[in-house]
Amino acid sequence: MEITLVKSGLDGAHAIYEMQKKSFTPLLKKYQDFETSPANQTVAQVTARLSQSFTDYYIIKCSEMSVGAIRIVKKENKIYRISPIFILPEFQGRGIAQNVFSIVEDLYCDAIMWELDTVLQEQRNCYLYEKLGYKRTNRIKEINDKMTIVSYEKHMKHS
Repeated sequence: MEITLVKSGLDGAHAIYEMQKKSFTPLLKKYQDFETSPANQTVAQVTARLSQSFTDYYIIKCSEMSVGAIRIVKKENKIYRISPIFILPEFQGRGIAQNVFSIVEDLYCDAIMWELDTVLQEQRNCYLYEKLGYKRTNRIKEINDKMTIVSYEKHMKHS
């Protein structure tokens, strides 16, 4: 199973939108977070993000097949934010995301810190990020009575 990242231009907006909607709809149904869910975003919102000079979007490919995407936001002082990353439901649980994090850390080897947010109630996501070296911060945002967003950081060691 070969995992590759293909940098997306504006022409990838619709494909990213479709995968994002499919990936986040189960969470939207579970948590009813209609205001914040990526499943409720529009193609125009995805296109706007793709147009940002401080954003890199990659389509995640598994053996040449598009299985998800990751957006890297370049912040100040070599701090990068992952927002969002998603894998299509039928490809989840195969170690793809873990591979993607490794590839991204190599691509952005100048990073001193990575940031991301996730749903506290999604224990598999929390477990994955902690396994990859991310530490929970004290930034917590309650979205509704079913769902809380927690922030993670990973400080990189440079030799």
